[in-house]
Amino acid sequence: MPAFRLAAKLLTAATAITLLSIPLFSTATTFGPIISPRNPYIGQNGLATMHGDSASSDTTPFAGPGNATINSNRSALQSACPTLLGTSDGYIFGLCTTIFGQTPTIHLFDSQEVNSLAELAIAKGNILGGVYAYVDNQDNLVLTNGDNQLLRVGKSSTNGNWALTITYSLSLTPIPTGDSVVGLAPDWQGYVWFATANGLAGYADPATKNVVTLPLNTTGGSVEGVANSISTSPAGTLISTMFATYLLTHNDELDAIKVTWRQAYDRGPARKPGQLSWGTGSTPTFFGPQSGYEYATIVDNASPLVNLLVYRTQDGSQVCKVPLFESNNSGSENSPIGSGRSIFVASTYGYPYPALPAGAPPSQPTSANFVGGIERVDVLEDDSKGCVVKWVNNNIRSSAVPKLSLADKKIYTFVRQTPLFPDSTSTGILDNYYYTSIDSETGSIDSKQYVGAGFIFDTLQMAGLINQKTLFQGTVTGVVRVRKA
Repeated sequence: MPAFRLAAKLLTAATAITLLSIPLFSTATTFGPIISPRNPYIGQNGLATMHGDSASSDTTPFAGPGNATINSNRSALQSACPTLLGTSDGYIFGLCTTIFGQTPTIHLFDSQEVNSLAELAIAKGNILGGVYAYVDNQDNLVLTNGDNQLLRVGKSSTNGNWALTITYSLSLTPIPTGDSVVGLAPDWQGYVWFATANGLAGYADPATKNVVTLPLNTTGGSVEGVANSISTSPAGTLISTMFATYLLTHNDELDAIKVTWRQAYDRGPARKPGQLSWGTGSTPTFFGPQSGYEYATIVDNASPLVNLLVYRTQDGSQVCKVPLFESNNSGSENSPIGSGRSIFVASTYGYPYPALPAGAPPSQPTSANFVGGIERVDVLEDDSKGCVVKWVNNNIRSSAVPKLSLADKKIYTFVRQTPLFPDSTSTGILDNYYYTSIDSETGSIDSKQYVGAGFIFDTLQMAGLINQKTLFQGTVTGVVRVRKA
C-alpha cells in the first residue's frame, strides 16, 4: 500500500489525534485473547455456528494445523457445503446443497476421514438452498427449511448405523408466503431469533411456540432486505439489512421486539463484483476487550472504498469509520473477525461466483479481477480517539472466510492462485488452492501449502471449521480436511 494512502486511512480512523502521533504500523494495541461469552443455548464456541459463536466473531479457542507439513483428503459429495458445525462428542454436521437439484441436505461426518455417516434432505430454502444453522447445547442441529419451519435435528446410532432425525418442528407462520429465513441464532433467554430475506425480524419461543415479528422497513417504508446471518450477545440481537444495522432486544412486559438502536450505512450505488447482494456483505460481529461484546462492526458498501464501521453496543454511537483496501479490491462478502480490540477483514472484490442468488441486481462494474487482501484495524484503548490500521496485506487472495485461532494466534484460510502466473489477479476453473496460515500480529503468511486444483476445490468464500488441530473446509463439491502430516 502506498504510504500516502495508509496515512490518509490512519487520519480518518483516529479522528481525535493527529497523524504525527500515530506510527504507520501502530503497536498501541493487541488483540484478545478475548473469547465471546458462551451462549448457554448453543454448543462449544468455535464450533457451534458458521462464524464460530453466536457473536459471529469468526474466532476459535482451538489451535489449527499451524505451519507444519500437512496432508489433506477430500470427501466428494457433488454438493456445495457452506456450513460445517461441530458437536461436543467430535462429530460434524454439514449443511450442503446438491449441485443437481439444489436440494439442501444435512450430512453427519466423522472427524477423522470426513466420511458421511448419514444424511437427511430438507425442503429448499433461500441462497444455495439454505445456509445458516447452529448446534445447540444438546448437540442438535437447529435450522429452518424452505417451508419456514424451525427444525431441531438429532443424531443417533444403532449397531454402528447412524441416522439423522427431526426431533422438533415449529411453523414460523407469521412469515408470509414467498419470504424465507436467512439467518437465525438463540439469545440468552432461549428465544430463537431470525431474519428473513424480505426484512422481517422475529423470535420464536421453543417452549410456548409463540412467534413474534417486526418488519424492518423504516427507510421510507421500503423493505430492508437481509442477505446475511444474525448475531446475539447478552446485549441483544444484531441484524444488518441492506440499509442499516439494528440492535434488537426482547421486551418482556409486552412480549414484543424493541429497536434499541439503528445505524444506517452507505450501501453504495450498486452491488459490487464479488458480493452477493446490494449492501453490506457482513454478518454483523460483536467483539470487545472485556465483555467480548462492547462493540459491533460491519463493512459497508460505499464506493469507491468500503468502510469498516465500529459502533458501541450500548447506544450505537460510532467509534470509527475506516476506509479499506484500494479501489480495485475494496469490497467484502465476509463477516469481519472480531477479537479483543482487533478486527480483521478480507476482501472478496471480484471473486467469481458460479451463480448468484435469485433477484441479485447487476454489479458495477459487471466484473473485476480478484486481487484479494486482508486488513487489520484496532480500536484504540481510548475509543473516543477512534481506530488505527495495524497492517494491510494485499497479497493474500483469500478464497474462504478466514478464521482466527486464539490458541495459536494464526489466521487460517485458503488462497487461490493461477497456475502459470502465480502473481496474476485473474481467475479460472483450473486455479490452484492452498491451505494458508497467517501471523495475526504482522499479517505475513507463515505457511502456504498446495491442496488441490480445479473447480472441485473451489472454497467459494465459505467458512471453515477448526478443531483438534484440523481444518475442515467446505468446497463447491464437498469437504476438504487438512491436518498435520
